[in-house]
Amino acid sequence: MRMYEEDGAVAEGLGHGLWIEEPARRYRLPDPVRASAVRAALIVSVTLIQSTITFFLALTGSWLVLPMALGAIAGTVVATWGVLDVLITRQTWNQRYGVVSAPGSTARDGRRERLRARGEAGAGPPTGRPAHRIRHPAPGRG
Repeated sequence: MRMYEEDGAVAEGLGHGLWIEEPARRYRLPDPVRASAVRAALIVSVTLIQSTITFFLALTGSWLVLPMALGAIAGTVVATWGVLDVLITRQTWNQRYGVVSAPGSTARDGRRERLRARGEAGAGPPTGRPAHRIRHPAPGRG
């Protein structure tokens, strides 16, 4: 990459580019969550603008205060729905796609140690039914 000296001469060598790539601090939101967040941000911003205009119309005593106030109240309800939509969409996404159902290495190690301790104690493999379990009578037999 060519770099320029203060007098305008070209100096050969490696230099810094226009910017330096840095890794992202957080992962990008999933598409449905990002779409609902953008929608909620637009709705909230329009509602705030509408509320501000209603405030200034109330100061001037204009007849448009009543319709704008009703619109601002409706906008507040819709904005609340938009924010809740973001939270619900995010939670739904995490429940569907966020959990990897694979046991961790620590879980495997603990299981190995328990099996090894059981083998050394001479208990043998588990029978499938715990000894402390209370058996209930079959349904229909009082």
